[in-house]
Amino acid sequence: MAKKRQQAKETKEEKAIRQAFSPKVLGILADEVARTMMRRLPHFRRTAKKKKTQKIENAIFLDTSAIIDGRIFDIVKLGLFSGTFVVIESILLELKHIADSQDTVKRERGRKGLELLEKLKKTRGIKFKVVEGEGNGKIKDLKEVDEKLIYTAKGSRGKIITCDYNLEKKSNISGVIAININTLATLLKVRAVPGEALHIRILHKGKDLTQGVGYLDDGTMIVVDQGAGDVGRELDVLVSRVIQTTAGRILFSRKIKP
Repeated sequence: MAKKRQQAKETKEEKAIRQAFSPKVLGILADEVARTMMRRLPHFRRTAKKKKTQKIENAIFLDTSAIIDGRIFDIVKLGLFSGTFVVIESILLELKHIADSQDTVKRERGRKGLELLEKLKKTRGIKFKVVEGEGNGKIKDLKEVDEKLIYTAKGSRGKIITCDYNLEKKSNISGVIAININTLATLLKVRAVPGEALHIRILHKGKDLTQGVGYLDDGTMIVVDQGAGDVGRELDVLVSRVIQTTAGRILFSRKIKP
């Protein structure tokens, strides 16, 4: 009789246990244990999906100095560059500040730069893109516009077009190809040599009051000895020497007597 009571008692205890650990409760406990394990074991953690950055094919980044200079847009029309022209938002903001300047010349240059960008964007066959780099990782900590430009260009394996000598050197040191429009213009100038005859127009007097000054089509200055009295006239001259300066080449010549 006592044995039967014991069995009945155990049956009641088992029933109580089954009620306390129902399938629903066991499921909740299992989920909690799994979450705890994932928090404690690094290899169980799910890695956050990184936001994919859209790659820009053959990216050509325009610097503020190149945009304001304006010559790059004439070169683009020739079709010498193939790729996507890119402007980061920091550059646009810098252009806006220049366009809002109290200085008349700066304001005009800034507005002209913005207008040229707008025309480039609307030109058929030209790929143009404005990218926002402010939210991409390390770039948040960069304060200078030049640093942001180099960082973004390097990430896209693109090139930088500039007229800034210091930016050109800094980019090259950082492993980013930078093309300086001023350097390009110098390389494209006519390479006259001593003894070569040229036909020019004398436009004004030189530093020496006896000299006359004229220019080739590419802007190369020609100083003509004893040419001060020929201002406004066209002359045949003979190049006597060539001097290379930081601003470019200067040709010195003398008049060819008729």
